[in-house]
Amino acid sequence: MGFVRKVPVLALVGMIRAYQSVISPMTGPTCKYYPSCSQYALTAVRRHGALRGTGLALWRLLRCNPWSLGGVDDVPSARHPH
Repeated sequence: MGFVRKVPVLALVGMIRAYQSVISPMTGPTCKYYPSCSQYALTAVRRHGALRGTGLALWRLLRCNPWSLGGVDDVPSARHPH
């Protein structure tokens, strides 16, 4: 069952890495946040899983707008079950 739960994460990681390899080099460094939005998404999905990681990545993309000041925005720590 462990592998079945990792399939969505592996698929998302693959898509993000493809974006970083193919599309991102064409646009140059444009992100006003550190780490970049795609690196944030990669870390979020790996740390929190497919569902919560995607939600965190989408929230980050919504915050990345012309009125945002940017800055350092690290992925929150994973929740540990008690």
